[in-house]
Amino acid sequence: MYRVFEALDELVAIVEEARGIPPTRNCIVPRGEVLELLDDVREALPGELDDAQDVLDHRDKIVSDARNSAEATVTGANDQAEQTVAGAREEADRLLADAKAHADRMVAEARAHADHLVATAQAEADRIVTDGKAEYEALTGRARTESERMIAAGQASYDRSVAEGQAEQERLVSQTEVVRAAHGESARLIDAAQSEADRLREECDHYVDSQLADFEETLHSTLRTVGRGRQQLRSGTGIPDYAADFRR
Repeated sequence: MYRVFEALDELVAIVEEARGIPPTRNCIVPRGEVLELLDDVREALPGELDDAQDVLDHRDKIVSDARNSAEATVTGANDQAEQTVAGAREEADRLLADAKAHADRMVAEARAHADHLVATAQAEADRIVTDGKAEYEALTGRARTESERMIAAGQASYDRSVAEGQAEQERLVSQTEVVRAAHGESARLIDAAQSEADRLREECDHYVDSQLADFEETLHSTLRTVGRGRQQLRSGTGIPDYAADFRR
């Protein structure tokens, strides 16, 4: 490229120094030197300029070919996109059908499991109520037996005290000098026997009441357990352990 600029500078110098032709602005230049410099410029120019000129000469054909290729590419891309969309729609429909079938199967399994849990809870509740009734009857029977035994013991103690008091009273009555004392002692013994009988009866009542209170607490605990189990079943938080409260 340096030779190109050098040759151009020489051409400018020749034109500037050439002899003019009056009265025009033309001039006389040495043909041989000018042609030689032009040959040097042509030879110094790179081959890419010729290629660029060829591209400029054929640019309409290149642009047309590029436009046709672009249109063909766009058409092919549209066809491919339509095929891809259709395949994706078919795949989405298949996936949706599979998901719906899986969801239906899961719902059926969940419903069957819930029915099993309800049946199990109902059976456990019935068993707990039956056990509670049996325990109640057993506690009531033991309390009744103990009450009758204590009442019988109190009655026997009362009768024995009364008999002793009467015997002592009769013995003292035979002695006139201690009649008043005998009456007092007899009354004291009778009062003591009555107090002992009352005490025994009160202890018996207290024992029966305590046993009934324990059973009442057991029944309340059983009802709370059954209620909590039903709440867990309704909320779906898991399978309730009805016997946990009784094991503690």
